[in-house]
Parts: sequence; structure tokens; C-alpha cells
Amino acid sequence: MARRTASARRFTRVLRLLLGGVGAAVFAFGLSAVRLPADEPPPSGGLASQPAPDQPPADAPHPPGKVAERYVGRVITVPSPITDRVEQQVRRAAGRTIEDAKRSGGRTWPVLIFEFTAGTSDLGKAYDLADYISSGALAGATTVAYVPQDLSGHAVLPVLACDQIVLQPEARLGAAGIDEKTIGPGELNLYKSIAERRKTVPVALALGLLDTRLEVLEVETEVGREFILSSDLEALRANKAIQSETPIFRAGEQHWLDAATARRLGVASRLAASTVELAKAFGLPRSALQPDPSLEGGWRAMRVAIEGPVHAALVNEVERTIAEALEARKVNLVFLNIDSPGGSPKDSLALANFLADLDANTCRTVAYVDREARGDAAMIVLACDEIVLRSTAELGGEGAYAFSGQEEIDDTRKAVSHLLTRKFRSPALGAALVAPSPAVYRYTQQQTRYIDYFDAEQAESLPDADQWQRGEAVSVAGEVLKLDAQRAAGLGLANHTVARFDELKRLYGLEDDPELVEPGWAHFLIGALKSPAVAYLLLVIGGAALWAELHTPGLGVGGFIALVCVLLFFWSRFLGGTAGWLEAVLFVAGVVCVLCELFVFPGFGIFGLGGIALVLASLILASQTFVWPRNDYQLVQTSQSLLVVAAAAASIVVLAVSLRRVLPHAPVLNDMVLAPPVGEAADDLAAREALAHYEHLLGRRGVTTTQLTPGGKARFEGRAIDVLSGGEFIAAGATVEVLSVHGNRVQVRQVG
Repeated sequence: MARRTASARRFTRVLRLLLGGVGAAVFAFGLSAVRLPADEPPPSGGLASQPAPDQPPADAPHPPGKVAERYVGRVITVPSPITDRVEQQVRRAAGRTIEDAKRSGGRTWPVLIFEFTAGTSDLGKAYDLADYISSGALAGATTVAYVPQDLSGHAVLPVLACDQIVLQPEARLGAAGIDEKTIGPGELNLYKSIAERRKTVPVALALGLLDTRLEVLEVETEVGREFILSSDLEALRANKAIQSETPIFRAGEQHWLDAATARRLGVASRLAASTVELAKAFGLPRSALQPDPSLEGGWRAMRVAIEGPVHAALVNEVERTIAEALEARKVNLVFLNIDSPGGSPKDSLALANFLADLDANTCRTVAYVDREARGDAAMIVLACDEIVLRSTAELGGEGAYAFSGQEEIDDTRKAVSHLLTRKFRSPALGAALVAPSPAVYRYTQQQTRYIDYFDAEQAESLPDADQWQRGEAVSVAGEVLKLDAQRAAGLGLANHTVARFDELKRLYGLEDDPELVEPGWAHFLIGALKSPAVAYLLLVIGGAALWAELHTPGLGVGGFIALVCVLLFFWSRFLGGTAGWLEAVLFVAGVVCVLCELFVFPGFGIFGLGGIALVLASLILASQTFVWPRNDYQLVQTSQSLLVVAAAAASIVVLAVSLRRVLPHAPVLNDMVLAPPVGEAADDLAAREALAHYEHLLGRRGVTTTQLTPGGKARFEGRAIDVLSGGEFIAAGATVEVLSVHGNRVQVRQVG
């Protein structure tokens, strides 16, 4: 009978071993199905191995016949103390992420990373949040608790409710009951219920983190590792053979789990120095790291236009506009409508740093590129939190600015790389979009399958360089990278591509167009005046008016119209950033030279040709930000400027000929222009002028009837004669003396 009893006992023990092994295997498989990859395999007896980040959890609910292709997610900050407001923000952020994943038709699996900050929290509020995180509402997502620094108090409870726990290598988790004078059954039951529901942390450890009176042991049995309270040790010993027992928490002291211990015990699935590292480990896009300021009260949006060449005045105006809107109207979403060829790396970098310094927790910036953002304008785009490109837009490539040398290129690339490190974007790609750079390649981290972009030198300097596999080249060495909308999205630079602005509004759940905040009415006027078509019209009208003025006596309507056209042309160019004092000085100098040729030094010599050249040069330079083209984009811009000026000059000639024929016969305008003599009157005038001889006037004195500037009329012996003063200006009514006579050309000087 004793032998039979012993045999039964041995059979029972073997059966228990088999059942325990099967149960442990099933439990480990279940954990591996919902967890993401750890940084290294857990020690024996810990959590089971986990799938690669490009493979979604095995038990993820997918539509029939479909499989999730990638992870999407969000880093959600959980500040302490936990309040109703914090819980509502967490609910909105988590719900929005899950809804985004559902809209993909099962192709994406959501990952929610809750970043807990240190501080005290009320047990009831902490439990409400933990209850939500561990409830069926988030069953369609993987929840991860990230602890970047020591976390104590009841804020520990929501951490226990997550699928995974990740600690910063120097962080600790524990002392959950530090704010309670006494720990009763009610508090213990709340921690026990969350631990049993999620099973991320064993119940005994969860209770030990709360109650300093409890002693928690790590016990090795023939089945595996278990965590029990010391009070349960004898009961376990009666059912299982205990091989070893190690105290984890001792009674009477605050119970903490440091990062290394939590990792060894399987409580922490991995360690991560930052949310950036954590997002990479989960294969999440960089946009997951951006906070969502709309979680409290929805979006309050505005738009700011950045059009044309970048210059200091434009940058100052944009910065002032955004700062005032953030202060006065509490805007939390800023769209920057960018359509610019660049033009000033220094000013573009200043605006980019201003945008990067904005608090992403209170305001999100979105760059919307409607047509192009070339050269240094790409810096402004990359400095925004999110990038949306119109489907026909282009990002990067040669722009309105040409670098003067390799030193300037290197300095610009360093500045861009530093900027993009702050915005969690590839520094190599960003630098290649702005300046000539080494070839950039696609690299894949072999262990995590994480994709990033580096040039060869950057890849060699990585701490785990041997773990990165180089793929296809993205850019060509020595050239500026230019991307269309689809390729930018494929490289992870663009968050979205849209066909029109209405789609952009739907992306952010906006019903109405965001208010376009502009400097004022002058912005519309400048935008219209600096267009090539309006510039052409201004030049043609101004040139024709000037011609009419030169053919009428005194100063009249023609001179006024010409002056207004010139002022509008240069004013719009000056405020648009393409003209400065140089262009204005060149234009004035050219006009003075032409006037000198006409009135001071008669003929058509160096002053006339030089003046015309200066005027043309000023008009061309006022239409562009550079003097001489040094890249393909600048060459195209110079061609357009030359075309506008040449077309205007040709049109002025045609219009002048037309006006010469039409004005003398127009009903009202004929008084402005003297009609030339025709027929017998013309023949008589030609004969009289051909026979005119004024040698007899040499040395005679007369009185000017008009102002001599330097030409005009003077009366001698009762007869009005055309005279020249020789360069000086003489007022009407002055006494003059004839100095020389050459045919009908009479030169005089003022006397008396």
C-alpha cells in the first residue's frame, strides 16, 4: 500500500511538472504575442522572446485576409499629479491613435507609449487611468509605459497596467505607497486587480511595491521562477520542490526596482535612454514623438504665408506675426504656406531656429508646400513639426542662392544637421536638400530593421556601425537633392501629401479655412506688383509716359505717371527682398547720364550708352536676389528677368510710335503734343531753316523768352530764335549775349 502511495505521489509530481511546463509555455507565448522586441533576450525563466518590430503582434485583430504591415503610434506624456484633465487628454490621444490605425484597414498596428513624469498622485485618479489603460478600450493597441526618471507614489499603478514597461537605465520604479500613512486591504486590492488583469508585473511584486510591510521572494522551483510573498512560502513548499529563494523586497523599507533589476526580473521588457531610442526600437515614425497640443480644447489654427525669396524683412515679419498670435489668441496650430526659392541661408536658418524653439506641447507647426521650397527655404520646412506637400510640389534642389565656397557649404550643412537632430529628422537628408553634400544612402539596422539615412562617413562613426546594412543611394555626391512629393513621403520627410488645401484641412479635422494672418493690405499689393506680368506693365506704362513727357513742354501728366510707375516697381522689389539701394542708385545714375547726354553734352556718346546700360542693369538686378547666375535655377531666373525687360523695351518702342501718330489727332490729348507740320507748312519750315543765317547776331544782346535748360528761346531785334546756353541754366527774362554762331545754331551766355 505504501509502495502504491509512493508511486501515486511520483505520478502526481510528474503530471504536475508536465502541466506546469505546458502552462508556462502557453503563458510565454501569450506574452510574446503582445510585446514588441526587447534589446536583448531575457534571462532564463523570464519573458519569452519577442517578434521583430516590422512584424505586428500575432494576436492583433485584422480584417479578413489582411495583415498589419507596420506600426503607428504616439508618445503620450502623463504628467503628475494625475487628474481628471490628464486622464481626458490621455483618452483623447489614445483614442485618436487607434482610430487612425483603424482607418488604414488593418494595415497598421497602434503602439501607445505613455511617458510618466515624477510626482505625487491621488490613488483614485491613478486607478481610473490604470483601469482605462488595461480595459478593452485599448485592446486593439500595444501599451508601453516609459519611466525616464525615478517614479514613486500611486503614479506607479498606471505603469503596471501597460503591456510593457521600459525604464531609462538610471531610473527606478517603486515606493508606490510613499504618500500613504497606512496601507489597508482596499489599496492592496486595487493594485492586485490591475496586476492580475494585465500580468505585466507579478501580483506579489505589485503588492510589494505598494506595502513596505511585505517581504517578496524570488523562488526557483522545478517548474520555473515564481514571485511570492514570504507568507505564502510554506504553502508553495508543500506543493513544489523549491530549489532556491532570494529576497527581492525586505519588510520595513521602501521597495524600489532599479532598471537593471527590473530588466533581470522580466518586469522591464527593455531599457531606453530616451523616447527617441524607444521609438526607433518599436519602428515608429518620428512623428510619433511630437506632442499633440489639440488634446485640450481642439485646434486653434492660423496660416502664415512665406512667398518669394527669403530675406531679413520677411523673416522678421513672420516671427513677429507668429509670436503675437501665440500670445494674444492662444493659437496652437500654425500652418506655414511656403512657396519660396530660398535666397538667404542666414535668414532661413534664423527662422528655422525660431520655429524649432517653439514649445511643441502648446503649438504645432505644419509646413504646407504648395509649389516649391528650394535651397535654404527647405530649412524652414524641415524645422516644422510636420510637413505636408502638395502632390505637385518639390522640396530642396538648387535655389536662388549660390554658395561662395566649400567653407560656407560645410557651415550650412553643420547648421542644418544640428537643427534636424532637434526635430528627429535625418540630418544627412536635410543637409543634402539645402547644400551640395556627399552621397546619402539608405541604411537598415539589422537587429531592429529600423531604417535611417546617412552618408558613408556618418555611417562609419555610428557606435554599432557593423549592425547597419547599406542600401540604395538616395542622392548624388556633390549635388543638391531635389525631391518630389511622393519621394519625400517615401523617405519619411513628408508626413502627408495632398492634392489641394481642402484635404489638408480634413487631415487636421478643420471645418473652416484657418485665418491667413498677413502684414496688411501692403502684402497683397506687393505680391501683385512683383509678379512678372505686372512688372512688365509698369515698365511699359512708365516708359511710354516718359516718352510723352519728353515731347511736351514743362512737367505734366506723363512725368507724374512715369515717376509713379518707377516708384511702384522698385518699392515692390525692395519689400519683396530682390532689390536694395544698389539697384535704386544704378537706376538714378543711369537716368542722370541720359539727361546729361540729351541736354548738357549733345550727341550720342558714352553718357547715353552708359546711362541706358545702367538703367537696364538696375531693372534686371531688381528682379532677382543675385548679381550673376551661378546655378541652373539662377540662370532660369536671369532669363526671365531679361525677357521681361526686353519685352518691355520693345513694347515701349511700339507704343511710342503709336502715340506719335495717335495723340496729335485725339480729341483731348492733342493739346498735350504739338502736331508736326505737314504738306506746304513742312516744306516752308524746312526752307526757312535751311536758309537761316545768324552771323549778324554775333556779339548782340537779347532777352530770353523761355528758360534755357540749356536750350530755349531768346528774342533779338524783335525776333525769337532758338539758342543754347552752353551748359548753364538761365531763367526766362535774363539778358544774354551771343558768343558764337554756326549756321542756325546760336550759343549765348548770360550777362549783367
